[in-house]
Amino acid sequence: MPKGITFTTIDLARHADLCVCFRRDSYECSFLNGAQRFDQENGKDGKEYLDWLQKQIAELPEGCVHVLEDGHIVGQVEMRLREQPRLGYVNLFYLIPEARGGGIGDELNQYAIKVFKKLEVSKAQLSVSPSNHRAIAYYRKHGWVDLGPRPGHPEVHLMEITIPCAT
Repeated sequence: MPKGITFTTIDLARHADLCVCFRRDSYECSFLNGAQRFDQENGKDGKEYLDWLQKQIAELPEGCVHVLEDGHIVGQVEMRLREQPRLGYVNLFYLIPEARGGGIGDELNQYAIKVFKKLEVSKAQLSVSPSNHRAIAYYRKHGWVDLGPRPGHPEVHLMEITIPCAT
């Protein structure tokens, strides 16, 4: 297990460009023409994404964090709460290419479970491109179940995990 992994709320004043870079790369990993899709949805400068992220940070600071390994940013997690029904939602698990495959991903999943457990959420969901085989294998390894195409967004699959009750 990696040592020196910490999570800190994203500081958009300092790291907005890095957040856009990470999110754009996540699109590249997930979709054909992913960077173009990101730009179409968020603008080339990512302004729409940054506006959304700022709102998410204000609502749930522990849900929008950078992942640090020995003090260096190596990833990002974006989570939020959904109501009706109340559940957790992971918008992004991201690690830079050099940090992938070394066990840090386990820490991201554990962090999300811990946050959702603290918020007394019984289930969490996320969306994944069915062509992103590496991500799907990661999610399945960690107990996420594929529910099939996401309603209203058939280009992605909805996955779900049950959050263990606090004892």
